Amino acid sequence: MSAVTKAVILARGLGSRMRREDRASTLNASQRAIADTGMKAMIPIARPFLDYVLSALADAGFRAACLVIGPEHQAIRDYYASLRTQRIRIGFAVQADPSGTADAVLAAETFAAGEPFVVLNSDNYYPVAALAALREQRPPALLGFSAGALERQGNLSLARIAGFPVLITATDGSLERLVDGAESAALQAQGDYRVSMNCWLFDSRVFNACRQIERSRSGELELPEAVRYLIRDRTTRFKVIGVDAPVLDLTSRADVAIVAERLRDVAVCL
Repeated sequence: MSAVTKAVILARGLGSRMRREDRASTLNASQRAIADTGMKAMIPIARPFLDYVLSALADAGFRAACLVIGPEHQAIRDYYASLRTQRIRIGFAVQADPSGTADAVLAAETFAAGEPFVVLNSDNYYPVAALAALREQRPPALLGFSAGALERQGNLSLARIAGFPVLITATDGSLERLVDGAESAALQAQGDYRVSMNCWLFDSRVFNACRQIERSRSGELELPEAVRYLIRDRTTRFKVIGVDAPVLDLTSRADVAIVAERLRDVAVCL
């Protein structure tokens, strides 16, 4: 089995929290201007945050990335279409409406072209070693992050981590369930646990799952529900790759200074 070389980056998010937060923050003028648009991934550190995400993918061995954007994100398309890259080829897929993460994955079906691919968020900087380990797996698989490591080493509080799905694994280390809500809170009270930070390795089976699921209460087609659909099939086993390292999360304006400091010495090479 050859290692995976394709990555799908979900960059269609509306950045609602980033847009509505107090604008009298510590952001500089250029950061504030981008934050006001909600395009979190384009907030400038030394370069746009998404450049660091793409560079980490290239460091991990990925050679092609598809940015799933909205029709209003012409600025993202223009910026990356104008870049000359040496290590990673950057393309685009348009998600017509903000209908959820499963719908965003469906938008990248042509890019996948029947090959395995990883899916990740555009506003998270994942550890290079973890991305490299994921691409060496046979799909499907996911990264399972230690909540303790996320809180101690990264910029995520336990209150924010509590919003991520908790992973329940079988005796063979495969994913048995994704848990949220009241059951998730009970598990969190027992001590350290692992959560999904939306970093997955899929094959083409995920597209059918994304088409089969129902919309959530918020009216969205959500990727965790597609994963649950695949698990219920009982012929699909997701391998959980345990990661005891932080993810830098760029959700709020308060995150910008912390993330910028952590990435200050990280070289970007696309």
